Amino acid sequence: AGPGSYSVGTMSERFDCHYCRDPLQGKKYVKKEGRHCCVKCFDKFCANTCIECKKPIGADSKELHFKNRYWHDNCFRCFKCYTSLVNEPFMLRENNKVWCSNCTATEDAPRCKGCFKPIIAGDQNVEYKKMVWHKDCFTCSQCKQVIGAGSFFPKGDDFYCVSCHEHKFAKTCAKCKNPITSGGLTYQEQPWHSECFICSNCKKQLGGKRFTAVEDEFYCVECYKECVAKKCAGCKNPITGFGRGGTSVVNYEDESWHDYCFKCTKCARALANKRFVCHNGKIYCAECPKRL
Repeated sequence: AGPGSYSVGTMSERFDCHYCRDPLQGKKYVKKEGRHCCVKCFDKFCANTCIECKKPIGADSKELHFKNRYWHDNCFRCFKCYTSLVNEPFMLRENNKVWCSNCTATEDAPRCKGCFKPIIAGDQNVEYKKMVWHKDCFTCSQCKQVIGAGSFFPKGDDFYCVSCHEHKFAKTCAKCKNPITSGGLTYQEQPWHSECFICSNCKKQLGGKRFTAVEDEFYCVECYKECVAKKCAGCKNPITGFGRGGTSVVNYEDESWHDYCFKCTKCARALANKRFVCHNGKIYCAECPKRL
């Protein structure tokens, strides 16, 4: 089949139509496979069927063919955009439909997960875990602003810009109430910025250092000794709970002692957790006042 397999002309000799036996002399005829037939019989018995409109391609019609498939020239159009494909590049796709190269490229292009439209060559896009978005479709699930090629945080099927992720998911500092985005420390199950967990007096950071908490205020060792700690009534040095004697303190009336300083004024016997006598503002063991 096709234009090369039959010829059309006007009969000058005496021939009859192969099918209807009508004389062909002086009439238009078609010669196919060595047989002569009138145009009417050709259309009825010999013509190829257009794969698009399903009608015969008559002797007077222009015919296009590809891989044993036939079209009228005006039926040979892109299935998607209806552009004529005569003398144009094309692709035969499923269901014997022909597509132009532009529509083929668009159809085969990956689909944006945001707008579901194709991402064609030249479009700026964002890829993440085998998913792809137009750059302008990749937006924050919270504020809806375009993330584009910026930093983001995935949470399940959602994506957050840095700012929204901080406010929605980051821990909040117990002091300044702002999100803790990196680092930080924990004290009594509460999170702190390192720069917020500081000595109330000298403002030095206390992370990794010894400190003392007094009524929701924090002090480094030196500032606690200088500004907060009680002075021992015996040695007159600060009672800090650090170093010698640990945290053992003896309190009596309005005065305090290191446990190792709380001793008999006369015999120097240690009196912590023992009976003692206070005489003229001095501390004695139970025996020494008898000897005064």
